[in-house]
Amino acid sequence: MSNRTPIVLTGATGYIGGSVLARLLIHPNEDTFDITTFTRSTDKAKFLQSKFGVKAVVGTHEELDLVENLAETAHVFFNLADADNVPLIEAILRGMRKRHAKLGDLPILIHTSGTATLIDDAKGQHSSDTIYDDLNVIQLRSIPDGAPHRNVDLLVINADKQGYVRTYMVLPSTIYGIADHDLAKTAVANRASIQIPTLIKAAVARKRAGMVGEGKAIWPNVHIDDVFDAYGVADLYIVLFDSIVRSPDKTGHGWEGFYFGENGEHSWYQISKAIGDALVKLEVIEDSEPTSFTADELAQYFGSEEVALSQWGTNARCHANRSRLIGWRPRNTSEDMLEGIILEVEAIVKS
Repeated sequence: MSNRTPIVLTGATGYIGGSVLARLLIHPNEDTFDITTFTRSTDKAKFLQSKFGVKAVVGTHEELDLVENLAETAHVFFNLADADNVPLIEAILRGMRKRHAKLGDLPILIHTSGTATLIDDAKGQHSSDTIYDDLNVIQLRSIPDGAPHRNVDLLVINADKQGYVRTYMVLPSTIYGIADHDLAKTAVANRASIQIPTLIKAAVARKRAGMVGEGKAIWPNVHIDDVFDAYGVADLYIVLFDSIVRSPDKTGHGWEGFYFGENGEHSWYQISKAIGDALVKLEVIEDSEPTSFTADELAQYFGSEEVALSQWGTNARCHANRSRLIGWRPRNTSEDMLEGIILEVEAIVKS
């Protein structure tokens, strides 16, 4: 019988998931891991196996029996994919329940949620004084049941309460930076995030940086992974994993298992102005000052007005105190993010 720790990851070809997998592959204890990934791409599955030596199962999140069976094999399950997929998380939890019942094992679920669960309805018109703290359980319990990601988050917490799994949730904020690990360089995993690149693409298309409302709403931010030996959000997953293994009784789980990923904050105006400045510097546009998106533009560039208002016009302020308590030490600041936006702008302009 193998003494290696069975680990399963969803989202391994994504922006976050690829970065977490890349870190597991260079982890000091990597030779004790038995890693299985789950991907819909046959070509990427073959490449993961041949190039990186990672087992890859081909399937979709709609193949719930397959997901359940994979979850049953995992002592540690990293859900790095869909934060809003109820059938998916239910299948994962069923598999982990079966594992617990058969083996007496107490499996570990590290689930990805997001700070979008903290949003208000500002529509870009104002900031907010409400700041969530991942150490404040009373405040975390007060998040409305109808908030984004909340239906899935509550299922995860309830599973922990039932005692057949220990659950932990990482809540990334606005993630920035171009992923620079081998999985990204070989196009197995995505190199870019969503929020900032979407604003850049909209600015290029309309030939002017844009913002939702007046751009006054505030979000936190965090770097994905940093070549300058700093901890990004992907490292938070590894710091959390190491803490669970090293000190399981001292690492909060369930309601005490919220871990925000933030190291500073920005207004959406600041992001859009930095995009405008970069586009002027690259001689793509002439005026760097952002203007408000019209209702038609919100639908055109973001898919719908509702999506635009919720992702780029809301406040979602927080402090990652619990994350820092377990040893996470992010170093890139909001100033670093704003200065580095030109790199993401260049990548999109040249693509």
